[in-house]
Amino acid sequence: MSWNLSPAVADILKQGAAGEGLNRDQALALMALPLHGRECYALMQTADALSRERFGRKGENHFHIGINVAPCPLNCRFCSLTVKAGIFTEAVTFDDAQLVAWARQAEAQGADALNLMTTGNFPLARFLAIGRLLKAAVATPLVANTRDITHAEGEDLLAAGFVGFYHAVRLGEGRDTPLKPEKRIATIQVIKDVGLRWMNCVEPVGPEHRPEEIVDLMLLARQYRATYSGIMRRINFPGSPMTEHGMISELQMAKLTAISRLVMGDIPLAHCTHEPNGAALMAGANLLFPEVGSSPRDGRADTGQGRGQGIDRCRTLHREMGWEPDGASNCFRAIDESRKWKAES
Repeated sequence: MSWNLSPAVADILKQGAAGEGLNRDQALALMALPLHGRECYALMQTADALSRERFGRKGENHFHIGINVAPCPLNCRFCSLTVKAGIFTEAVTFDDAQLVAWARQAEAQGADALNLMTTGNFPLARFLAIGRLLKAAVATPLVANTRDITHAEGEDLLAAGFVGFYHAVRLGEGRDTPLKPEKRIATIQVIKDVGLRWMNCVEPVGPEHRPEEIVDLMLLARQYRATYSGIMRRINFPGSPMTEHGMISELQMAKLTAISRLVMGDIPLAHCTHEPNGAALMAGANLLFPEVGSSPRDGRADTGQGRGQGIDRCRTLHREMGWEPDGASNCFRAIDESRKWKAES
């Protein structure tokens, strides 16, 4: 049976399927597709096929460890770890023994990376010490997920054992956060300048975000050649000031994941979705984030006891959707040769 696609959509999907990437107008045309229409499902299938071809059917799990719980003074409106949220009133850092135990658990269960997250005011010296601690304890690659950094701080992260840095220009940056997009982009350039792998996601997506601002962040990920990108939806924690906007569905997230995947073309080494779900694993995503410790989406200090999904669950999701979680990560192969990051930055 024919998909009966319009010629314009068929041409866009043909270009996307070839891994050539999409421009802004093409991405916006896909954003306008009805969610339950044939063209939307053709979009998702095209992105799924591209990822399975390019990523060798490898399903990635990057194990999130939220290092500290604190009332962060930055007060990003979508985050539960803020002073204004009023959920956490004291600053607590999980002790070294717990962090090492989580890291070793992740390694034993086949995690492809450790994503170490802090609040925006966490001392960098302490973060570097934790990096050195975990580098000595496990062989799993370390990815930093912390505040904006300078070149000197980026070099310090490399010396401490980090190989990647997750960093995003968030939707609503400067409106729902006190930070400016220009500062976040400057940090992306720092990450690339010092030789860290830049990890990214378009986040946190909510119903209030215009197609144009979502697509512009997809294109930013392509412009700066993210190791991976993808889509994370906003989760409204209890009492969140964003509750009035509601949340997008997993199906909507899968559609956006597919558009993001076709925008990225042949650049990424993986493509992510969060929180873990099966729909996006059929729409171009292959990377999930099991979680323990703090999370900006949870009211529990340890999201492993709350919203966070464990690595066994994520590995099961991968296999249910035809991805193989075992085997070497694509994100940490010798990308200096295959992508020539520094020469192209």
